[in-house]
Amino acid sequence: MYDWLIVGAGFAGSVLAERLARERDERVLIIDRRQHVGGNAFDLLNDDGLLIHRYGPHIFHTNSTAVFEYLSRFTEWRPYEHRVLAEVDGQRVAIPINLDTVNRLYNLDLTPESFKKWLAARAELITEIRTSEDVVLSTVGRELYEKFFRGYTRKQWGLDPSQLDKSVTARIPTRFDHDDRYFTDSYQAMPKYGYTPMFEAMLDHRNITVSVGTDYKSLGSRKTAGRTIFTGPIDAYFDYRHGSLPYRSLRFEHVSREVEWHQPVAVMNYPQTEEFTRVTEYKHITGQVHPHTALTYEYPEPQGDPYYPIPNPENQALFKRYERLALAERNVRFVGRLATYRYYNMDQVVGQALAMFRRIEESIPRKNGRTSCNFRL
Repeated sequence: MYDWLIVGAGFAGSVLAERLARERDERVLIIDRRQHVGGNAFDLLNDDGLLIHRYGPHIFHTNSTAVFEYLSRFTEWRPYEHRVLAEVDGQRVAIPINLDTVNRLYNLDLTPESFKKWLAARAELITEIRTSEDVVLSTVGRELYEKFFRGYTRKQWGLDPSQLDKSVTARIPTRFDHDDRYFTDSYQAMPKYGYTPMFEAMLDHRNITVSVGTDYKSLGSRKTAGRTIFTGPIDAYFDYRHGSLPYRSLRFEHVSREVEWHQPVAVMNYPQTEEFTRVTEYKHITGQVHPHTALTYEYPEPQGDPYYPIPNPENQALFKRYERLALAERNVRFVGRLATYRYYNMDQVVGQALAMFRRIEESIPRKNGRTSCNFRL
């Protein structure tokens, strides 16, 4: 029998499997219902030999030195700063909104200081910021809200921004200079050979057994391990006892084109036109040189694999009911996006998993008698 059963071979499960196997010298069985490791970060070579992300672009960025150094044990990095353009009013302009975005859209010549005044004159006074609509209207005003945010949000979430928690758009800054990078984190890079080899290196240990194409429910009542770490949907673990937690899903259309380049940046957003929300061209991200290119079109859908928890008070209240059940489970720990019903970036999931390992170290004696951990957040 194994010491640990880990359900889900994405970031949360793989980090914990590696730590438990390597640091505690304990036997781990890690399973995943999909036919591969890496979760939504799984990437692979297409028929042209171009590296693509099966579940849409995953751009690594973090301000955490500890997280970056931990992952650096399993991959080399390719420096990469992500840039996104939005097609608005027939023009391709930078998103997040910056000084150049507005100057180009309105044929202005604003400076950083005059841009601040320009926005302040358009921002709406909202005394209590509760929704995604409130966030944007109070920052950039109604016209830019309509151009950049309302249509995109409706496509992405199937809801109006007024129906979503403020956290959805609070993640998107407004820049008062020419900085057109999507992220400004201290560490911005991509795994040099892809995410999948990084996960494979993480799970390459004599104490780890990987079983893909294995659903947790297929184990039935068999006792395979002394303790369990669950990274799947928390409502599924409890057989939807209180009903299903709502998620937004995505459909991906992967396309190869016999042209060198399709667009000037890795990602193009479409807030005003098209059924899809964005198009990703991977060669910008990977740095590959090839006469052909590979694209992914993303179509948000109400059903399918769970990608985005839908943040509003009703759904959070339902999650809290499941959270109370989870806290009462003996020898089971719930980690990751789906198990905690939160939209985390990849680095945040890694940090959460490392923090969970630290709590395990503090609460469960090691079989081999060692008590120290050589990795700390």
